[in-house]
Amino acid sequence: MDSQLLTYIFVGVSFALYIGIAIWSRAGSTKEFYVAGGGVSPLANGMATAADWMSAASFISMAGIISFMGYDGSVFLMGWTGGFVLLALLLAPYLRKFGKFTVPDFIGDRYYSKTARSVAVICALIVSFTYIAGQMRGVGVVFSRFLEVEIETGVIIGMIIVLFYAVLGGMKGITYTQVAQYCVLIFAFLVPAIFISFQATGNPIPMFGMGDTLTSQPDTFMLDKLDGLSEELGFSAYTEGSKDLIDVIAITLALMVGTAGLPHVIVRFFTVKRVKDARKSAGYALLFIGILYITAPAVASFGKLNLIETVSEKKYSEMPKWFTTWENLGLLAWIDKDSDGKIQYLGVAKDGGNALTGIPIFSENERGKNGERLVENPSSNKNELYVDRDIMVLANPEIADLPNWVIALVAAGCLAAALSTAAGLLLVISSSVSHDLIKKMIKPDISDKGELVAARLAAVAAVVVAGYFGINPPGFVAAVVALAFGLAAASFFPAIILGIFYKRMNKEGAIAGMVVGICLMLFYMLKFKFDFFGGGTSEDWWFGISPEGFGSVAMFVNFFVSIVISKFTPEPPLEVQEMVESVRIPAGVEEASDH
Repeated sequence: MDSQLLTYIFVGVSFALYIGIAIWSRAGSTKEFYVAGGGVSPLANGMATAADWMSAASFISMAGIISFMGYDGSVFLMGWTGGFVLLALLLAPYLRKFGKFTVPDFIGDRYYSKTARSVAVICALIVSFTYIAGQMRGVGVVFSRFLEVEIETGVIIGMIIVLFYAVLGGMKGITYTQVAQYCVLIFAFLVPAIFISFQATGNPIPMFGMGDTLTSQPDTFMLDKLDGLSEELGFSAYTEGSKDLIDVIAITLALMVGTAGLPHVIVRFFTVKRVKDARKSAGYALLFIGILYITAPAVASFGKLNLIETVSEKKYSEMPKWFTTWENLGLLAWIDKDSDGKIQYLGVAKDGGNALTGIPIFSENERGKNGERLVENPSSNKNELYVDRDIMVLANPEIADLPNWVIALVAAGCLAAALSTAAGLLLVISSSVSHDLIKKMIKPDISDKGELVAARLAAVAAVVVAGYFGINPPGFVAAVVALAFGLAAASFFPAIILGIFYKRMNKEGAIAGMVVGICLMLFYMLKFKFDFFGGGTSEDWWFGISPEGFGSVAMFVNFFVSIVISKFTPEPPLEVQEMVESVRIPAGVEEASDH
């Protein structure tokens, strides 16, 4: 059976499962829509949180970025995993004890201000739409390759599927759908990794195989081979970093604190019954997330080695079918600069070895004299190959010549990863509009049924905007998602941390801090990522920090502004200070102290 038919079967069965679960667990009240009724078990919530967390960025793009950045790509591993530990220990239990549905709900009540709630709603929408842009791009890439449709059509299909179970089931439907999606995505990530590791080294455990010797060269370690090939082609050694230390620290920190401020992850801890269950589900989630994250470097390393050995210095006429398939989709390209018919994959010395940085433009219906895809404004050096980083995990089974059913399984896993997070983000957007904006501010007397209708209409509008970003993506999936983490770090993290641990923190400080933080991050992101405000190159970065890492700087500015302004403005009301004190007391202590 060919891979195309198998893909239709695998994807069709998984989609039928998701839709069936959504129908079975459809929400009948706002509490079920927002927090699944508050009765999800810690194990199920841990799996759902892991699926919500491991988006297209984790499944599709993270290994791709590590493939091309090598050691420098470890900032994504350190930042995202460390951030979840931070979330589990510092925030989840306290927010669960506070008992609010959403992050803007917490900020609105903690800072006793409609203005604070409004700012939090705006920040939640900015963060969520930036994040969901990356997910919809991932959906489009997967559909375009495996269902052989245009990326635009793929995004629209994904929009319809995720809208169905997000709007119908709300958090209740999303939670149980995400349990199924976690099972699909983790199986789909591990199976090809095990195959490839065993194929290359004889070791079936990918993370151990990465450090083992090659079957074809028993005296050579796999990473040594990859280092040698990388340097031979003009790249930095794969296991050595070339980024400035200040930028590595900034990106890692931004991803960590951004994780702890992501509204679609935080809301998951409101779906369990007790504070103790929130801690348990965070532990389960970390375990489930860790399984994929410790495997990703191996997937990246084997993928890069297979890519180099398959294409470098080989004739275009000898390329396997997968090469022209991805080329026709515009996600891989070759231009024969020296007219020798061979593919030259070489490093670019000026930027540390990233070949053809940026996203080039392809001539749609024109081929070069050797059949190559023509690239407009290619890099000026001798490198001839462009590979979109987001295809590495998807193309890996094809590059390694694995069975067709493994290729189909990866397609289903990629879609599960992208759609699970997209659904969680849609819920944050819809609840921010219906609960925090309409119910809490515009129309407090709205009925439960009316609020539920508003939430579903908001989700419909949100998915249309998300689809637009999926069709017109601002960059690679992981790069876009990293910006969302920076925005969350710059806006939510200080307000939440200070709201829990600093009784003196008042509404004036929190509002000023969030506004300054999000505006500073947006300015930097638009200037250096999208060439607004005069644009600029990496040489113009402030303190040598990239847009992906600048969220850490904006976060410190937020902290400074918040604390300084709170010192010169009135203290919070006494009842608010008492509430903050009670949130930090572990559940059950009050009762125990009475006996």
